[in-house]
Amino acid sequence: MTSTQLERACPPGRIESDRPPEPAGFLSACPGYSSTVLLDWLRATEYSYLDAGGHVYLDYTGAGLPAQAQVRAHAERIGEGCFGNPHSENPTSTASTRLVERARLAVLAHFNAPPEEYAVIFTPNATGACRLVGEAYPFDRRTRLVLTSDNHNSVNGIREFARASGAATQYVPFGSPELRIDDDAMRRALAAPRRRGLLAYPAQSNFSGVQHPLRWIETAHENGYDVLLDAAAYVPTNRLDLSLVKPDFVPVSWYKVFGYPTGLGSLIARREALGRLRRPWFAGGSVYLASTAGDWHTLAPDEARFEDGTVSFLQIPDLESGLAWVNGIGIDLIHQRVTCLTGWLLDRLAGLRHGNGQPMARIYGPADTRDRGGTVAFNLLDPGGRVIDERAVARATAAAGISIRTGCHCNPGASEGASQLTGPALRAAARARPQTMDEYVGLLGLPSGGALRASVGLASNVEDVERFLAFVQATYADRDADTGGLAPRRGC
Repeated sequence: MTSTQLERACPPGRIESDRPPEPAGFLSACPGYSSTVLLDWLRATEYSYLDAGGHVYLDYTGAGLPAQAQVRAHAERIGEGCFGNPHSENPTSTASTRLVERARLAVLAHFNAPPEEYAVIFTPNATGACRLVGEAYPFDRRTRLVLTSDNHNSVNGIREFARASGAATQYVPFGSPELRIDDDAMRRALAAPRRRGLLAYPAQSNFSGVQHPLRWIETAHENGYDVLLDAAAYVPTNRLDLSLVKPDFVPVSWYKVFGYPTGLGSLIARREALGRLRRPWFAGGSVYLASTAGDWHTLAPDEARFEDGTVSFLQIPDLESGLAWVNGIGIDLIHQRVTCLTGWLLDRLAGLRHGNGQPMARIYGPADTRDRGGTVAFNLLDPGGRVIDERAVARATAAAGISIRTGCHCNPGASEGASQLTGPALRAAARARPQTMDEYVGLLGLPSGGALRASVGLASNVEDVERFLAFVQATYADRDADTGGLAPRRGC
């Protein structure tokens, strides 16, 4: 995707759109929204399928949405060229290799990461990047794994590799009702006697939207730790400059940034830190030489040693066009739009009331936009203050054409923190060996099995937020929710 393609989608002088007027008080609450009018034009053109289908899409933390220009760029490239498996030197292989390496450089440029310091390894998603680090990190009895209580399960799972190698694992607790991690507790954890190991935490919570301090990276390095910074929820709407902050491992899922292609992520890693990893196996693509009779192998050099099998060579070049699309719009412009909409959603949701004055929503995490992203976790409440079953809300929003996320969001620590669950209570429930998620919820005495999550992104507008809020008001104000016939919970 080039700037020419963005200009084609939004020609000069054609930025004004036919969007409806903003709700009363919105522009005074967020005057910066007016500067993001380009995104309204793109919504009406490149993302026109949203309004054509009547969609209210509020699940950008789950997945971004592709611009039609991205899809056209993919079709044009495939239709005009011939590309083969890059593990060869024939013409079609060489064509694929050239585009794959261009995409690698585009990723580095997007993060302002010096190529001599950072490498880009292509993975199926951020989860695959986390597993790659976990299985190859040199854990032993002298090392520690430090995790925040707020982590996606793809990061939590690294603890199993650490435990299998005898490493100690420690979780740093929440320090406030806003689901922020206690800064002093983090410093104490990193200063513990066993000083070498790995710190893993999210730049932005996929549950609450909290943005955790990037300064912890330097603190960890000062205490002898490598740092895995989960950037999957952060980078779609925030700038991450790897020339300024220096995490050792950065997992990313590209469909969260610009929607297409799916099934493709990256591990952006410091070359020095990669040198400390010890892969537990080898495969085609990641091995340079191998012998069956001699029972030995030599791994491939550089990034190739971490890329098992054949990389997704028809999709990886789409990263270059997707990044050019986002950069042509401007990540700071996207950030401005998301911040405005998040603040409006938080304020309006917190202000919803039943006729008896009781709030209609309970919000988890920060109540304002300071150090938080465009992800808002909450539950809806009935007039008596009881939590409305998240499955009932999921059923009702789906019927209304509204896409939000419901459940635990693969972040048990944040869900437990939001519900104020204690370690003893959780261990007691586990000892009872519940057979289903519903049994587990009952043992914990929870009113619901999870939270609702609304998240805004590149193609969002204030009308999306207003339509969702109008739905909540019309469906639940002064009413008890219909919870009959709900399907069993499938897990978390």
